[in-house]
Amino acid sequence: MSERELPAAVSRWLALQIPLGTVWGEEAAFRAALAAVAARAYGASGGRVLQAAAFGLSHIPDSRATAAPVLPTVLATGGAGWVFGWLAERSGSLGAPILVHLAINQAAAAAAVTIQRRSRASRQ
Repeated sequence: MSERELPAAVSRWLALQIPLGTVWGEEAAFRAALAAVAARAYGASGGRVLQAAAFGLSHIPDSRATAAPVLPTVLATGGAGWVFGWLAERSGSLGAPILVHLAINQAAAAAAVTIQRRSRASRQ
């Protein structure tokens, strides 16, 4: 995290890009649209697996861009996608997976910002 390049406007990243550009967009695409179509085609369980696999695979470019290992990234995000899908089905809403997804992404972003700021302060 100390080596990863963060956006120049961190507050905009935390307040807009993560909640709207990432979380809302991914939940609408994977848990609402893809999950609904996949569930009709393959049943509830098959649909959840398909959307989770697609969600995991969609993170390959991010993994490569940050030099993170691809397979663990795909497995972790695919597993998260399965849980997000289960939450959406269980609650009957995108609210639950959006909140969990947002909490995970914001916690990781806040950790990266904190680590980088501490690293910079210790070098000065």
